Amino acid sequence: MTPEPATADGGRPLRADARRNRARLLAAAEAVFTAKGTSASTEEVAREAGVGIGTVFRHFPTKEALLEAVYVARLERFAEDTRLLSLGRQPGEALFAFFSRAVEQSAAKNALADALAEAGIDVRTASEGVGRKIQDQVGALLAAAQQAGAVRGDLDLPALLALLVGASHAAHYAGDDPDVRRRTLAVVLDGLRAQVS
Repeated sequence: MTPEPATADGGRPLRADARRNRARLLAAAEAVFTAKGTSASTEEVAREAGVGIGTVFRHFPTKEALLEAVYVARLERFAEDTRLLSLGRQPGEALFAFFSRAVEQSAAKNALADALAEAGIDVRTASEGVGRKIQDQVGALLAAAQQAGAVRGDLDLPALLALLVGASHAAHYAGDDPDVRRRTLAVVLDGLRAQVS
């Protein structure tokens, strides 16, 4: 799956060098916001990317636009990772790997979502297309895992997503204690497994 090509404001595809600059800016922004939080400045992003601040604002006219682009790019990457999970894995293993990755990445995703919400940006609207794609992929992972007998049959997608949100909050609550995070996630994953009689 290839991501949609970035476009200029007029809808024209960006030139190759502009696409490279945009990709470099997104990678730098994600690194800066992950390391320093979403309050980090666009100047720090420009320095990390090795470009001038004017280049940042040519691609992203506001910091909020940059945060939104980072958020959507992160979800696009997660969607691709989710799609790839089912290749070469047993269905239950694929679902559990998805769930574990989603919990691990939730803190950074939630920090971006919170910053966007504080700026008045509707996160659901901004990520609507990729969010639907991820839900479809997760639904397919769940169905395959249930069909293989690896996951309990009474679990539906809304319940799985609710458990994912709960497990993400539990990981946040556990803070920097990796043992508590690991054990908490193990309990949740055990609850997803089909009961062997």
